[in-house]
Amino acid sequence: MEKEQKTNAMRLLEKAKISFQTVSYEVDENDLSGVHVAAVTGLASEQVFKTLVVKGDKTGYLVACIPVAAELDLKKLASVSGNKKAEMIQVKELLPLTGYIRGGCSPFGMKKKFPTFMELSAEGFEWIAVSAGVRGMQMILDPKALVGLLQAKYAEISRFL
Repeated sequence: MEKEQKTNAMRLLEKAKISFQTVSYEVDENDLSGVHVAAVTGLASEQVFKTLVVKGDKTGYLVACIPVAAELDLKKLASVSGNKKAEMIQVKELLPLTGYIRGGCSPFGMKKKFPTFMELSAEGFEWIAVSAGVRGMQMILDPKALVGLLQAKYAEISRFL
């Protein structure tokens, strides 16, 4: 069996002595959605979180971690982050800004540290899954560890569909 590749996100967690597990899955280039990832990994979709990068009109770039089956509420995110408005960045901006590609963006190990906001629902779980920084791999960890390491803030920033 081949040794699994370590990502920057995984190295960052190891350096911080934060325990995590990884779950690998087959990538479907036609469906990079987090709901699909939850389905193929057998993880509960309310515990699988996607990482979205947004630009606020006053503070600049922000990171939002929300459940894969939810939609980001840009007005709520703008409000809790001290912005009047916020908008999603374009996919082409993601790699140069974060070092990650769509479908493999982890909240850990971005090129720069951005203010990070975690959907409040994460607080109620013992574990959540986030991208390990590559397509095809998720990291499972305690949301408190994620919030602590990233100095993230819990906030209601999602609309559940």
